[in-house]
Amino acid sequence: MLDAPVKIIVPVGSLGAGVREAELAYGISSGASAIATDAGSTDSGAAYLALGMSKNNRGSVKRDLRLLMTAAKDAGIPLIVGTCGQAGGDRNVDWTRDIVREVADEIGYRPRIAVLYSEQDKNDLKRRNAQGHIQPLPPLGALADDTIDACDHIVAAMGAEPYIEALESGADIILGGRTTDTAVIASYALMKGAPAGPAWHAAKISECGAQCAAEPTNGSGVLISIDNDGFSVEPLTQGNHCTPHSVSAHMLYENSDPFRLIEPGGVLDVTDAVYEQADARTVRVTGSRWETRPYTMKLEGAGTAGYQTVMLIGIQDPEVLGRLDAFHDKMLAALYERVRSTMGLSDDDFHISLRIYGWNAVTGETPPAGTPAPREVGILFVATAEDQETASQIAKACNPYFFHFPINLGDELPSYGFAFSPADIDRGPVFEFKLNHVVEIEDPLELVRTTWIDLSKAEAAQ
Repeated sequence: MLDAPVKIIVPVGSLGAGVREAELAYGISSGASAIATDAGSTDSGAAYLALGMSKNNRGSVKRDLRLLMTAAKDAGIPLIVGTCGQAGGDRNVDWTRDIVREVADEIGYRPRIAVLYSEQDKNDLKRRNAQGHIQPLPPLGALADDTIDACDHIVAAMGAEPYIEALESGADIILGGRTTDTAVIASYALMKGAPAGPAWHAAKISECGAQCAAEPTNGSGVLISIDNDGFSVEPLTQGNHCTPHSVSAHMLYENSDPFRLIEPGGVLDVTDAVYEQADARTVRVTGSRWETRPYTMKLEGAGTAGYQTVMLIGIQDPEVLGRLDAFHDKMLAALYERVRSTMGLSDDDFHISLRIYGWNAVTGETPPAGTPAPREVGILFVATAEDQETASQIAKACNPYFFHFPINLGDELPSYGFAFSPADIDRGPVFEFKLNHVVEIEDPLELVRTTWIDLSKAEAAQ
């Protein structure tokens, strides 16, 4: 039970996206006792886990961290960051850790930093799998050891417990590996004794900062206030406001069920939640419930999925534009035959795709009959093979057909708009997520490694 509401600043949807200093000042003046933010996700693909790199540039992350660390230092409150470095692998976390140490030195801050690692050992996962403790999520089947070996890096998405332990041990800053977005934010309130239902629900609503407000682009963060009966949420920007619709709708963000959200150790159930306009800027939510379940952590593993070479053309030929679907099918068949006949490869050795931007490149679906022809299109050729040299040679073999293929065979050969010269661009390795599984565990901390950096002791030693 809480003696007073717990107020938490969620300053931005993702670290590096642009924290606003004035918003932090408002949150601190309103009585916030913690700052919590997510720093990554799987949204941008598998490469960031496989390579251990961030999609954000170092400068933008350092800028946000400087603002957050300064505010936390001046207010004497903890700063909690989850899924560091975009993917939350060990290298991603260490990249963020180094920036934090650099900023701490520059602003004269000597915090106790807890670093939570959630990257997994492959042999340990194989052992757990053999014991029946790893289960697939749709649409995958049982996990094979070969799939584990094919991953460059594997992380387990943490819940709130490692953060709670770090907070209880006196952390001023927590830098977490891969974590559910909500766990990062819920952890402080749960540590303080807040009911699980309101704590997890408030975390879900606020995970993307101002995205739960009526004007998502007007401002960056929100302030949540969690009590024994529910929670309230308001934008940190004074010119913005939340509505029952804007708040309740966020339950559908990255979640197919608007009423239930699965987290490590339980399920958030908001079936009976009530959303009310508390004042002009604030929404009050009550009725959230938490159902405790056996503890599981989602496994994310990324690895190489071949090598690619790309080419790009632009087309304004009205005959082609009027028959784009037929043009795509004819050209693709010709390109496959070209590779078979000139390189001796079978269809199992390579893959070619033609993505028609301006027509159906995003969906891949055939537009409805009668869809007007576009004014122009760009066609992206993508060759994928087991090694870069093969992908590159496929593109070179296809080059004449790709740039000069007529819609009517026998016509004079056209020339389409070359985007680059040389035309073929080697992309290097491409990556994919190879795991969609959960691991069952007894102790929420057993797959997490915590290290401490105590800069106050480092200063004393000097």
